[in-house]
Amino acid sequence: MKAIQVSRVGGPEVLTVVDLPVPTPKPNEAVVQIKASGVNFIDVYFREGRYPASLPFVDGQEAAGVITEVGSDVTLVKRGDRVAYTSALGSYAEYAAVPESRLVKIPDELDFEQAAAAMLQGMTAHYLSHSSYKLQRGETALIHAAAGGVGLLLVQMAKKIGARVIGTVGTEEKAQLARDAGADECIIYTEKDFETETQRLTDGKGVHVVYDGVGKDTFDKDLNVLRPRGYLVLFGGSSGAVPPFDLIKLSQKGSLFITRPTLAHYTAAREELEWRANDVLQMIVHGDLKLRIHKVYPLEEAAQAHRDLEGRKTTGKLLLAV
Repeated sequence: MKAIQVSRVGGPEVLTVVDLPVPTPKPNEAVVQIKASGVNFIDVYFREGRYPASLPFVDGQEAAGVITEVGSDVTLVKRGDRVAYTSALGSYAEYAAVPESRLVKIPDELDFEQAAAAMLQGMTAHYLSHSSYKLQRGETALIHAAAGGVGLLLVQMAKKIGARVIGTVGTEEKAQLARDAGADECIIYTEKDFETETQRLTDGKGVHVVYDGVGKDTFDKDLNVLRPRGYLVLFGGSSGAVPPFDLIKLSQKGSLFITRPTLAHYTAAREELEWRANDVLQMIVHGDLKLRIHKVYPLEEAAQAHRDLEGRKTTGKLLLAV
């Protein structure tokens, strides 16, 4: 089978097309013939070595496809089932052996591209808005990269809850996408300082929560736009890792809270995974959550997909067609 393997950490050039044997499932695994694989920043972090993995490895953590074989202890799925998953390394390939505990069945109304696009970013937006900081009607949220894959979904979920949404974006084109998703105000950070604008838009009161997947470039100003006892939910680092930080600053700036969550800890229990995934997938089925698939690349062009993602040239979701 074709796969995209990383044999040394580094830039997009280390993503190499290789031929590997089709995997054999362990007793608790099922083999998925992958139809579409999601491209996410966590794949970049593994490729760079920021998240460790034993070399060589097949990159990718999200996919949708069809079960072709099941292990001896598998009871949740069977051959022929249409499934999707995330948080299992190895999705940049034609086949992957996946623990059955990570697999969820796809509603008949959704195709493989929709399902693959929804899993990681959809459930990330869900845990951010429903769990990491449980957003309430009438509260104000600042969402960075509001036209990105997670951002567009998070804006929609926040508006569905009834919150006011301020989004940051890099261009007017992206601002329009965020507004179309429901953002009340958009700050084009290449033209205006988001700290100054957020303070102006909130009459100096600040926001209840900042959802930040950018990291280093936005962190210090995030703390300045929170109201007392506000929450900074730092769920990514597309601009780089945040440097060491003195916690006394949280007290000085208003008894603030910071959390650095990851999806794996919000889907670790099977019951929570099923609730979160099914909630997201049903939102899509009923039209309450609209996916934006920016581009579908052939599997062999995974490196270019990474370049486009890291270059902030994209809006919405990137997929690999397998």
